[in-house]
Amino acid sequence: MSVATKPQTKDSYDEANLPQFEPMPWSLKEIRDAIPARLFKRDTARGLRFFARDLAMATALWTAATYIDPYFAKAEVVEKFSSIGAEVARWASWSVYWWFQGLVFTGIWVIGHDCGHGAFSENQWVNDILGFVTHSFLWTPFFSWRISHHRHHSNHASMERDEVYVPKTRSDLGIPPEKEEWEPLDWDELFGDTPIYTLYMLVRQQLLAFPAYLLWNVSGQKHYPKWTNHFDPNSVLFTKSQRGIVMISNAGIAFMIWGVWKSCQIWGGADVFKYYGLPWFLVTHWFIMITYLHHTDPIMPHYRGKEWNFQRGAAATVDRPFLGWQGRFFLHDVAHFHVIHHFFPKMPFYHGPEATDYLKAFIGDQYIWSDKPVFKALWDNYNTCQFVEDDGDVVFYRDKEGKSVRRPADPYFLGKKSAKVE
Repeated sequence: MSVATKPQTKDSYDEANLPQFEPMPWSLKEIRDAIPARLFKRDTARGLRFFARDLAMATALWTAATYIDPYFAKAEVVEKFSSIGAEVARWASWSVYWWFQGLVFTGIWVIGHDCGHGAFSENQWVNDILGFVTHSFLWTPFFSWRISHHRHHSNHASMERDEVYVPKTRSDLGIPPEKEEWEPLDWDELFGDTPIYTLYMLVRQQLLAFPAYLLWNVSGQKHYPKWTNHFDPNSVLFTKSQRGIVMISNAGIAFMIWGVWKSCQIWGGADVFKYYGLPWFLVTHWFIMITYLHHTDPIMPHYRGKEWNFQRGAAATVDRPFLGWQGRFFLHDVAHFHVIHHFFPKMPFYHGPEATDYLKAFIGDQYIWSDKPVFKALWDNYNTCQFVEDDGDVVFYRDKEGKSVRRPADPYFLGKKSAKVE
């Protein structure tokens, strides 16, 4: 990539003066001992009540949606609202259905996610059966994804071993090292994307990132072989002993392909898309948005080599009040209390709020929380979190001007300063 230069002018950015970050010193046992043992207990009956509630809401919404088109097609309704008014009201009603059914479906996906961690029930058969059914229904290969997701949790925030949302480095993007002060990099040329193009890329991420990860390892580890995916039993993601359950996952997806094809024959493709397809797209959107904002933020560290350990990686996540009460009710607190989930993946979601209070009291400033509106955070982080440095054992994202908002404490700091010209 060619790099232009600009004349040197005064720049107030001084990386040495950024807020410093000191990696946490505690062991995982010390942190666990700070949380009451009762909060680690899994109550199958309680979990099933949440699942039954989600099924009841999905069914009620489905039933209500069957009345939308016939109701607004009635002559008396068209006469009352006018044909245009009735059509607007019809689509407004569908929009309400899609919004809430998308949230309900996402909550069902979260139930399956807890099953994948063994957090739903003490009985592994309950976890496996319920997780397989719920995730297959939402086009996620349950056992295959569970394997890679477990590896993600085991290595989160490790530049070498994490499975997903691994930051690109300076060299990955072809950005040369900082030049001398009199010849700084032209960041506008390197990251000169228009807002429209950035919006297009963001929408593409929100709708296609999860299928792309499952099919082509997009955003996964760069050292994996080409064509790494979650459907090949011989993939590097799996061991020989895991090939059988990968095939079971594939069978679940194959059944869904058949089921959707058959449904389209019976009810028509348009109805299948309206009742099921569009809510599923919203599941993909919410799931990607939630996980992206969990694991991508300029204040969050990533580690290399010996500086990484499990508890440091677990703390490198962000809790957010995602969609307010709707996120708490429909999404089972998956975004509100995600940090504690990374520390203890087998803890049931309904213990997350109380356990988080104990966690915050113990780790203090190491706990990361943001109350920025989530759609603004999505836009800001997508623009801000561009790359990390090739060097350093504790690194932070840099933006489109090569700047960070935080730096590692002096023992980990390489002392580089930005040469950005305004």
